[in-house]
Amino acid sequence: MKLVIAIISDDDCGEVLGALSRNGLNATRLSTTGGFLRSGNSTLLMGVNEDKLDTVFDILKEHSSSRKQMISVTPPLGAIEFVSPPVEITVGGATVFVVDVEKFVKL
Repeated sequence: MKLVIAIISDDDCGEVLGALSRNGLNATRLSTTGGFLRSGNSTLLMGVNEDKLDTVFDILKEHSSSRKQMISVTPPLGAIEFVSPPVEITVGGATVFVVDVEKFVKL
């Protein structure tokens, strides 16, 4: 058994959870916040058998896509003359960790 920890955008979470459910997979959703943009993320915890890992990865690839977004750069406090045009960044996608589970007990 493996523990899959997937950090995805809140925007993608509904589709990912729906696709997981349709494939007989369960996930626990934790609301988290990203550090760079301080935007909403969801961290999904999934206990899966090793033979289902490819299914999980396929679902994450299909439903948590990267996309471009324009952001305004906020000037440092007190720097009124500092003006910067919006910057295009890439958001979305998934950060995934897979951990071996030594023991699994359902109580």
